[in-house]
Amino acid sequence: MRSDADAVDARLGTRLAELRAEHGWSLGELAERSGVSRSTLSRAERAETSPTASVLNRLCAVYGRTMSQLLSEVEAAPAPVVRADAQHVWQDRSSGFVRRSVSPPHPALRGELVEGRLDAGADIAYDRPPVAGLEQHIWVLEGALEVTAQDAGHHLGSGDCLRMRVWGPTRFRCAGPGGVRYLLAVVRP
Repeated sequence: MRSDADAVDARLGTRLAELRAEHGWSLGELAERSGVSRSTLSRAERAETSPTASVLNRLCAVYGRTMSQLLSEVEAAPAPVVRADAQHVWQDRSSGFVRRSVSPPHPALRGELVEGRLDAGADIAYDRPPVAGLEQHIWVLEGALEVTAQDAGHHLGSGDCLRMRVWGPTRFRCAGPGGVRYLLAVVRP
């Protein structure tokens, strides 16, 4: 599985470099716009490191894309059906977050389904949404999840669903003694 992850990281790095070039930005300009250090950006573009979920979120915000849109851009041509064993899985190894793109990838996606898994104790904070006003539906399939958005905390247990529009910082924390698995439906405004 590591070689598959390395290949995804390489394609992702190439795409990140292409996006920066398309905007005509230097690493310094992108660092200022995103709040991500030049060295982290450079290492991600060269696939020396896999960017964390937080770093990808910041870059998506700068480029006006959801994470699924960005990740779909490093995949093969879109298909109407994606089989379970072919669904793109991305890991933020530093935080214990695993993200599976359930919807068939397509750069023009408006709605998408994502399966998220967090290890016990995992805590991910996003300082901004990738797209302001993004609608999210979070349905907990197993375990417990604490979600904070717009200074409101929500404790979700198995079967609970939260619907929200994301305008500012959010936080996802695995609240249980075991991991949590949830379905995230994302709809761009």
